[in-house]
Amino acid sequence: MLEIEIDGKKAQVPDGSTVMDAAQQLGVYIPHFCYHKKLSIAANCRMCLVQVEKAPKPLPACATPVTNGMKVFTHSDLAVKAQKGVMEFLLINHPLDCPICDQGGECQLQDMSVGYGPMQSRYTEEKHVVFHKEVGPLISMQEMSRCIHCTRCVRFGQEVAGIMELGMANRNMHSEIMTFVGRSVDSELSGNMIDLCPVGALTSKPFRYTARSWELQRRKSVSPHDSVGANLVVQVKHDNVMRVLPRENEAVNECWISDKERFSYQALNSDARLTKPMVKQGGEWREVEWNVALDYVAHGLKDIVRDHGGDAVAALAAQHATVEELFLLGKLMKGMGSGNIDFRARQSDFGTDFKRAGAPWLGMRLAEIKDLDAALVVGSFLRKDHPLIAQRLRQAAKKWTKVSLLSVAGDDQLIKLYGSLTVAPSQLALALAAVVRAAAEAKGVAVPAGLENAAVCDESRKIAASLLEGEKRAIFLGNVATQCADATQLHALANQLGAITGATVGFLGESGNTVGAHLAWALPNQANARQMFEQPRRGYVLYGVEPELDCANPQPVMAALKQAAMVVVMSPFKSPAALEYADAILPVAPFTETSGTFVNIEGRIQSFNGVVKPRGETRPGWKVLRVLGNVLNLDGFAYTSSEQVRDEVLGAGAEFAAGLDNGLNGVAIALPAAAATSGLQRIADVPIHFADPLARRAPALLQTADGVAPTLRAAAATLAAIGVESGASVRVRQGNGETVLVARLDDQVPAGCVRVAAAHPTTAMLGEMFGDITVERA
Repeated sequence: MLEIEIDGKKAQVPDGSTVMDAAQQLGVYIPHFCYHKKLSIAANCRMCLVQVEKAPKPLPACATPVTNGMKVFTHSDLAVKAQKGVMEFLLINHPLDCPICDQGGECQLQDMSVGYGPMQSRYTEEKHVVFHKEVGPLISMQEMSRCIHCTRCVRFGQEVAGIMELGMANRNMHSEIMTFVGRSVDSELSGNMIDLCPVGALTSKPFRYTARSWELQRRKSVSPHDSVGANLVVQVKHDNVMRVLPRENEAVNECWISDKERFSYQALNSDARLTKPMVKQGGEWREVEWNVALDYVAHGLKDIVRDHGGDAVAALAAQHATVEELFLLGKLMKGMGSGNIDFRARQSDFGTDFKRAGAPWLGMRLAEIKDLDAALVVGSFLRKDHPLIAQRLRQAAKKWTKVSLLSVAGDDQLIKLYGSLTVAPSQLALALAAVVRAAAEAKGVAVPAGLENAAVCDESRKIAASLLEGEKRAIFLGNVATQCADATQLHALANQLGAITGATVGFLGESGNTVGAHLAWALPNQANARQMFEQPRRGYVLYGVEPELDCANPQPVMAALKQAAMVVVMSPFKSPAALEYADAILPVAPFTETSGTFVNIEGRIQSFNGVVKPRGETRPGWKVLRVLGNVLNLDGFAYTSSEQVRDEVLGAGAEFAAGLDNGLNGVAIALPAAAATSGLQRIADVPIHFADPLARRAPALLQTADGVAPTLRAAAATLAAIGVESGASVRVRQGNGETVLVARLDDQVPAGCVRVAAAHPTTAMLGEMFGDITVERA
């Protein structure tokens, strides 16, 4: 520890700290622009110049290391004169357009100019003008003359997002921030550049000119999209959500959020919102009052239960529904004598049901990822499925963490990978088995039964060796690992590998309340999410889910819904498909209009309140389910608040949930045959902006590179075998569904596979996400 004195205040700081670090520890404010605690030190704005005893000239606080006994003066005449001089230079070319600048009222330059700026400019020469740049639908670079070249946006792209999309060209007063040869900014974390910009050079294009900062009320919330449970600041004007920003929480999302979390608010104010209950009578839809709609639903469900029994009714919920909503939905089904409730719409293998030791979770705290010595991610489109977890692994890999990936597509994760294997989905379990065998052989223990013939390669040995080194190691199972046909085997193999290597086994989680859904016991004791449609029921309740886009195989789902006597949809949105198969559509509130609780992937319990009034006749989902339970004359629905429901499920006052355990009981390893599939196999990723109803209705997100319509992607050899070339139209068939797509060359797709995204209207009629598929020239 080193001793330092700043403006008469003494402190002890670790060796290697800068003067800025010491000042923040003491609560001493030093003005700055280019410095940010999460970015590397650039020291190019010079606003943080301070006087250091015995130094011949002012020094930048952000780049000056502390020495023992150092004395620093931040408000001496020399320091203030230097800071004011820097401020005058920064304002030389800056336009005087604060009244029309979107950053007005929350601009660091504006604030600094009050304290350090000159009363009038001495600069009378012609100002340097920088022309606007088009970088995509999310970030506006319309007034780049405002840029002060702090390079925060450049460093964020390189260091946090992992890709240098912006850079500085030219020199001195002619310097400009621009993209490489006119490309757009496409990172899934790009919106954080808007927050980092200390002036009005980078602003939010969807928010632009819609409100001033002082008109907005700031309210706390939690994201439903990401399994991290990012903390949000939702900014509201006249009961409309106008903007979403990150709320700093170092233990959860640090100070970042993904673009999906930032811009999906557009859907909340869209024309697609359902604002009044609707029922279908005589084949025609009409809006009704709530009491009429609930009576209609209750009578329909009662009639089915009376005539066919409770097993004739099933419920499918979304993973981003709150703990309270999921618990009450489960209670409603059980009250009617049905054990058919599930939230795992995209899952196809349910072999772990009744064999799990507890609710699946990350296996560690999110903040511990940075301390890992090695990590293996199995079956994940990591960057797009879990942007904030990918960001944490990216930072860890820059230090000492050996990050390896076992995946079904060789997408660039923008992470320095130690080892990587890309295989077909049908071979994923075999590839993980090879790593297990290699780890057992390297450690000198017996190879687990059934794995003696697993084909070990150099890369699997390398991955296994990394998991045997160091103190803290982890194995993470991603979305593909839980959605594919070998999910049970992958879980068992991961546990086996963890037992051999001493690594922690965890799940990355599909949505914002995946863990909470397990804890709320929204799980079947009869038919699971697959069986309830393959063995059609008479009645269905769909909560927050759009089965035509959200299910592993939409074909049997749609067939079952169309034959049902009663389909009740509870959703904030009115979808064209629901108007075809539903009999009643009830408008329930999205997360911004209700109170509730999400449990993130590390088991952290995060409750939130509604930030705006429900739109139109929309009602909080937990209240709708409570009243429906009362209308059905079921016991145990006398709740007066969502907190009362939460405390019944999770206990009062707990910060972290209990009952989290990734163990399995009674699951034997039985690997699939090496040739488990014939013909072509589909690899179905879920595009980041189509993963849930909110994101897929946000216009700005749909205009990004991640919002384009799916294509068929395959390696050159696969395209040649089909007899098509890149750019040609192909007809794709699965089961009784087909669609026409454009073929694209992608050598990162494994041989014998084609990559066709799910959860998109153009591919919604296809079948299994990882099933056999037929492709021919259109």
